[in-house]
Amino acid sequence: MTANAKPTLGVFGLTGCAGDQLALLNCEDELMTIVDLVEVKDFLMASSANDEDCHLDVALVEGAVASRRDEERLLRIRERSGLLVAFGTCAVWGGVAAMDRFGDRSALLATVYGEAGKAYDQTPVRALHEVVPVDLAIPGCPVEREELLSAVASLLHGDPPLLPQYPVCNECKMRENGCLLARPNVVCLGLLTAAGCNARCPSYGIPCVGCRGPARDANVPATLNIYEERGIDRGEVARKLRTFAPAAPQH
Repeated sequence: MTANAKPTLGVFGLTGCAGDQLALLNCEDELMTIVDLVEVKDFLMASSANDEDCHLDVALVEGAVASRRDEERLLRIRERSGLLVAFGTCAVWGGVAAMDRFGDRSALLATVYGEAGKAYDQTPVRALHEVVPVDLAIPGCPVEREELLSAVASLLHGDPPLLPQYPVCNECKMRENGCLLARPNVVCLGLLTAAGCNARCPSYGIPCVGCRGPARDANVPATLNIYEERGIDRGEVARKLRTFAPAAPQH
């Protein structure tokens, strides 16, 4: 970046629902401020006039790597970017698309597409960090608006964003919610899931499904003991955790 120039930004989508890109565009009140502060050079969802070869100071990449095309595109984005941000849970941990990544994908393609499945461009689904170095990860399904804006502000000031390392369970306590694990046969993953959503689902009486991936400071052994004390099998907890975060370390 040259002196007095705006930082250059690219926003990209691999295999995913595009919900994280949409979350950025839905920052309606702040969007024009963002555009004033950065030069958006490559963002297909927002513009048909994009520079696909320029250097980018920051690249936000949504979605998982599910094909050779995705992999080639990600390698190119990494090559042209100073800072690469995994944007949303699919990019950070693989997401729902990666749930069956160790299964027989050829058989799955044959079931869905028949003979045409043999020509389908596909690979076992991976998170971004399994393919290229990632500088920052912002989880969420989709990302949280306030967390996204805070991260952008920090990056513009030259600081790494401070994302919460504690679990959703802490946010529940701060909101004075009753613990859903007190209910029989309820599997709430708030004890193990990264905070940042302000305990949205548990606040409506809906158990956390772990869509933000694992919390770094979660006490996994103690948490698994809590589930077992309530008659919940560890295998069931592990399966639910893999729904959104199959590329996370498994316990």
